Amino acid sequence: MKIDNKIKLFLVDDDAVFLKSLEIQFLDHADFEIETFATGELCLANLSKKPDVVILDFHLDGIEKTAINGLQTLDEIKKFDAEIPVIMLSSQDKIEVAVQCIHHDAFDYVVKSETAFFRLQKIISSIFKLKQIKKELNWYMDRM
Repeated sequence: MKIDNKIKLFLVDDDAVFLKSLEIQFLDHADFEIETFATGELCLANLSKKPDVVILDFHLDGIEKTAINGLQTLDEIKKFDAEIPVIMLSSQDKIEVAVQCIHHDAFDYVVKSETAFFRLQKIISSIFKLKQIKKELNWYMDRM
């Protein structure tokens, strides 16, 4: 799952500037192994690399108008491995969009803003705390 304790992070966004900015912020603030993708199709083609977390844009049609959108990509990620946590990103600050993402089994939803990176960091930390708790609970249950 992790190489040298690095979290393998997939960043998927068709906005090249936002994608590069997010990549730089993650590389500057923590020890991540990061792969970036401009389309959902490219992300899906690389799932065999087993990311620990996927951060996925909601729209994904800025480069290729016929590209699959974030929800379709999310559904395919969950078909591949339901345990991969996916955090959805969008510039839309609408509760309906957030609810839609959660209904498709996203771990969380973050609005693109000046605080998005810090929210993503906290969510990723929560993901790994939750995984540790589940691991400890399973260990405990196996011994009962």
